[in-house]
Order: sequence, then C-alpha cells, then structure tokens
Amino acid sequence: MIQFEGLPVALLKVSPTGRVLMANQAARKLVKLEVTANTEMTHLMEGLGRSIEDWLSEASAGRCAKHSEFLLLKREDREVFVQVSLNRVIEGDEVSLIAVLSDATELKTLEAQFVQSQKMQAIGQLAGGIAHDFNNLLTAISGHCDLLLLRHDQGDPDFGDLVQINQNANRAAALVGQLLAFSRKQNLRPEVLDLRNTLADLTHLLNRLVGEKVRLSLNHDPILRSVRADKRQLEQVIMNLVVNARDAMPDGGEISIHTESLHLKQNLTRDRVIVPIGHYVCVRVLDQGTGIPADKLQKVFEPFYTTKRLGEGTGLGLSTAYGIVKQTGGYIFVDSKIGQGTCFTLMFPVHEQDERPVAVDVVEKPLAIADSVSGIVLLVEDEAPVRSFASRALRLRGFTVHEASTGEEALDLLEDESLAIDLFVTDVVMPGMDGPTWVNKARIKRPDVRVVFVSGYAEDSFSDRQARIPNSVFLPKPFSLVDLTETVRTQLTLDHEMVS
Repeated sequence: MIQFEGLPVALLKVSPTGRVLMANQAARKLVKLEVTANTEMTHLMEGLGRSIEDWLSEASAGRCAKHSEFLLLKREDREVFVQVSLNRVIEGDEVSLIAVLSDATELKTLEAQFVQSQKMQAIGQLAGGIAHDFNNLLTAISGHCDLLLLRHDQGDPDFGDLVQINQNANRAAALVGQLLAFSRKQNLRPEVLDLRNTLADLTHLLNRLVGEKVRLSLNHDPILRSVRADKRQLEQVIMNLVVNARDAMPDGGEISIHTESLHLKQNLTRDRVIVPIGHYVCVRVLDQGTGIPADKLQKVFEPFYTTKRLGEGTGLGLSTAYGIVKQTGGYIFVDSKIGQGTCFTLMFPVHEQDERPVAVDVVEKPLAIADSVSGIVLLVEDEAPVRSFASRALRLRGFTVHEASTGEEALDLLEDESLAIDLFVTDVVMPGMDGPTWVNKARIKRPDVRVVFVSGYAEDSFSDRQARIPNSVFLPKPFSLVDLTETVRTQLTLDHEMVS
C-alpha cells in the first residue's frame, strides 16, 4: 500500500464495474478531483468515442490486453488529456484493473493542431479552386454587362437594371477576393509603407464604420520603420478587425489601435507558430467588448465560423484578415478574456532596404493618339463566354482578333507564317497546354510578340515562369471591358514606341 501510494507514476486500482478502489498520490494530483469510496472512473474522465464501461469490461475479461485509450479528465481548471493503459490483476477470486495514467495533453494538442492544419489547407485549396471558376463566370457576366451598357444611356429604362447587375457582379467579385485571401492565392501589389501614414489615411473611413457610440483612438510609435505590403489589402485587414471590435461593443466603448517597433532577440513561440528573431512592426487593435470564450478563441480564423448571432456575420472577415497577413509574410494573434475585451496583434517584418518610390515623369498623350493604337491580337481562352466577351470588346475598340480555345489550336494558327500577330492575350490555366508553355513555343519563331496573361488564379502561382517571358504583363480575372482594352492598348503602345 505504501509502495503504491508513493510511486511517481499515476495509478488507479479499478473494479471491473468501474469503481475506483485506490488512487495513489500522483493520480490524485493529476485528476485534481476528490476520490472517495463511491467514486466511479466515469466521474474522473470521459471517453473519446467509446464507452468507458465497455472498455473496462473487455479488459476485465482479458480481451484488450496492453491496449491504451486517450481520455479527457473532467477537470474544471483546464483541458487535460490522459493516456490510460489497463493491466488485469487477479487476487484470489477477485479480478481488478490497474490503470496507468500519463499526461497526453501536449500530444493530443499537437494532433489537433495537425488535423486543423490539414483541414485549413484543404479548405484553402477548395476555396482557391472555387474562386477560379467564379472569376471566369464573373468575367463573362460583368463583361457582357459592360457591352450592354455601351448601347444604353441613362435615359434608357433598362439602364438602371444593367447598373444593378454590374454592381452585384462587383460585390460577388469582392466575395471571391475574400476566398482567395483566405486561401492565400490572391494577387498582391506590395509596396513600401509607413503604417502611420496608412492608418492616418484610413482614419476617416474607420470613424464612419464605428458609428457614434464607439470612440476610435490611434497611438503611434514615434520611430516606426517601413514594411512592404499591399496597401489596399492591409487596409482591408484593419477594417475587418475594427468592424469586429465594434460589433463586440453593442453598448459602445473605445477601440484603440497601437503601433510599435518590436525587436525579437529570440524566437517567439505561440499558437502553433514560431516567429523568428528580427525587427518587426507591431499593430494592435484592442476593444472593450464582451470577449471571446477560451474554447472558441483558436477557431475565430476559420472560414464561415462566427461568434455573432445568425444572420449578423458571414464568418469570412477574420479568415480573410488571416490569409492576407500570412500571404504578406506577417503574423496575427488573438488574446481575449470574457468581459475584458479582445486584442488582435499583427506583426510584419521590417523592410530592411531603403526602398523609396521613384518619381516618374508621366507625359500624357492626347486621347486621339491613344485611341489610334490598333493591332492584331491572338486571343486564347478555353472558357467560351469569356472568349466571346473579350473578342467582342477588343473588336469594338478597333483591334483585329483571331481566336483559339487551346494552346495547341493557337500554335496551329501560327503555323501560317503570313499571319501577322502583334499581341498574344492568353489564359494561364487551360486543358492540355497551358499559357506560358504555348507562348514559349510560339516565341521561338515570333520572339518580339508581347503578351497579356489572364487568370482567375493569383499571379504568384506562375510568376516564376512569367518572369522568364519578356514583355509580358498579368491581368487578373474578373476584368472589365476597360481593364482589358486599356491593358491591350498599353502593351501595343509600348510595342509601337519601341519600333519607332
């Protein structure tokens, strides 16, 4: 009895029915619950997917020797998992079980994190694929709507309906952008930013977002270094966090945004993430709201998960912020206590190079000269509605257009050496031969033809291959009639300038 009590291993002696006969000091310390003569094993822990009574019955009969189970202790202070191994003991005519308990909290936490990581990756891939298909549909919808708007003026009774279609297509495009942001497959246009200026420019809009009940305060580090990020997307992150903070304070309060420089002299480990040593710019968004329960805290970045009431949130705001911050190379953390508010912390690596915008003298050309640019375009797009819109849009602007639905068909057209082509406009991802592949083959004989790549996927998904193709630009889907024609005109204008 003395040896059982003093052993450093947590041990329970249990009857076949589940009543705890003895518990040593290490076991009582681990379960942190009172163990009496009437204590059942089910009072101390609960099964994960199976009945504890069935498991004990099998072990007593000798049918699951040396088999262990992971169980959750019914502690109130924190979540603790234990790995329990049962050993059958026969004392005379009585059968009992010795349960060996070991703390498996860290192991189960790592397992849950791995499963969560796999789930988030799968959702991200799904979101990216769906967004690509939707971008093709939205390009066709908004594009053909643009073509209709060209034939209707404001006095036309159909004009208002067409504008509504166009506006809702743009709203759908914004939603697709959120999916791409979560899956980290959106197109970013990074630039060197001083976050003090970025937040100052955003203050007016933020004050309108928070309303009259909520006060907004900004506190800046006087010496704040630059970061490299997409300004528009970073503003979206701040707006999402501020809107969430506002919604957490229905009776009003204060939202504080703090910026500071942070130098990590050793790796920072928290929330499954290791932030390496270095200089960072830190942005904190704090509210005085209701707070987030501890069991829901790590789920707030999951897509379509929301703590708001039904109909009050899509669950995409924080997942979008998460995706943008991660794609930018930064980190986002959340701390919260019920009744004490929430703090979101953003950490961005300092941009070490002294990269400043270079002033470029822009010489504006008369509109007549710009409109006079024409050329012969080879349009390659596997989606028939997108190809139909793009070809009509370009022909309306005076370009000659040859169409192909695949890269192979485009190369067959180019076999005719008498066919003059000034510009390739091609989708990136297509069945069979993709855009960069057929363009590289075509440029063996036509090395000077400029290229416009279009895609519903992010530019960085093929940016390395595009970088090896000179005189090429990228146009993300969904694009409007103006986006397409201006991009084509710019490429052809550059080509004409080089020739002249």
